[in-house]
Amino acid sequence: MKRFASAAILAGAVALAGCQMTTTERTVAGGVLGAAGGLAVANLLGANTNWAIIGTVAGAAAGTLLARNTATGTCAYARGDGTYYEAACP
Repeated sequence: MKRFASAAILAGAVALAGCQMTTTERTVAGGVLGAAGGLAVANLLGANTNWAIIGTVAGAAAGTLLARNTATGTCAYARGDGTYYEAACP
């Protein structure tokens, strides 16, 4: 059942990726899909409730940032000293 849920989430993400959305819609969708992905991974790994919450929040944050960077066409790059900068995606 867990594998089916993961496959359903992945299929939903692929289906939404092809839609034309506004920046706000893309950010919300990215956050929701990221949260669902984080929760799915936590469940697949058998994490306890606290780790499932952390995975969900981390997934939502990552999904939101990815959606925002996709909308602006910029990517974040690490400098190697712990800081980051934004530049055009390759």
